Amino acid sequence: MSSRSQQFIMPPWLEAMPRVQLGHWPTPLEHLPRLTKELSGPQLWVKRDDCSGLATGGNKTRKLEFLLADAIEQGADTIVTYGAVQSNHARQTAAACAKLGLECHLLLSQRVDWPHASYNNNGNVLFNNLFGAHTHMLSMDEFEQRQTEILADLAAQNKQIYQIPPGGSNALGALGYAMCLAELEWQTNEMGISLEQIVHASASSATQAGLIFGAGAMKSKVDVLGINVFHPDPATLTTRIEKLLAQMSVQFPDSNAGFDLPININHAYFGEAYGKPTDAGLDAIKMVAELEGLLFDPVYSGKALAALIDQINLGNFSHHENVVLIHTGGAASLSAYVDAF
Repeated sequence: MSSRSQQFIMPPWLEAMPRVQLGHWPTPLEHLPRLTKELSGPQLWVKRDDCSGLATGGNKTRKLEFLLADAIEQGADTIVTYGAVQSNHARQTAAACAKLGLECHLLLSQRVDWPHASYNNNGNVLFNNLFGAHTHMLSMDEFEQRQTEILADLAAQNKQIYQIPPGGSNALGALGYAMCLAELEWQTNEMGISLEQIVHASASSATQAGLIFGAGAMKSKVDVLGINVFHPDPATLTTRIEKLLAQMSVQFPDSNAGFDLPININHAYFGEAYGKPTDAGLDAIKMVAELEGLLFDPVYSGKALAALIDQINLGNFSHHENVVLIHTGGAASLSAYVDAF
């Protein structure tokens, strides 16, 4: 069962925001019958943001629609953004810039200790090169100095630079997931099912902030559970989400987003470090690939998938009839992690 109607209409306050079309919306909401049966829990659904349509998809496409519209309005011709070597955000930014004719510079930090050649040459790195992006691989020690030098060099060439933060995570980018929440409310209403619980990978904060903000604007009481995959201290993620929500309330008053939803973070599936696969995540990826023909990645969506499976097995979702997992994409990096499998 799935829903991909062209009749979805965004809330007026969100529709009024400048946006450049990059993705295919609304993304499907698919039932997972075999996984549901295997786990003997609530009905499981996946919001297929891996099918957003830009360079193998992913959650950053939603954010980039608002961010690049702002860049174009400001007369930018050069985009600079940041991420780890296998950043899904960088790959989607490179693709979007190719589509829009913008020069793209990716400053990628070598922050993940994954000592296999495929990590630096395959997956998203390969795609970035295909899209013609200027890729700068930088060690953590040299990052700040090289960033300053690269920006100065571009300015000396009279480039009109627009910087996008890691993950596209600022108040403007977070609007993409207010839009996603509106889609989910519409889709579940059309299907006649209740939107009770959302689970997703949470890292740079804008996905979760956008979902909570969107729920506030829609007056939804859905529980949004973010699975921390980036921050060694989950309190850092909570603080970032709080700051984004405060900024969004100021910047987008027309939303009337009076929200009182808690910021729910689960840190139990983080593993050894950001970018390091976990055994539970790898097992979950294999399980759902075999049961549902879906691909998840070991850095983001696979850890959220592992959390979903474990939380059901623990009985923590037994009071729900339906649970929605947001697939934030990332399968493009699977080949970079071939050694993990």
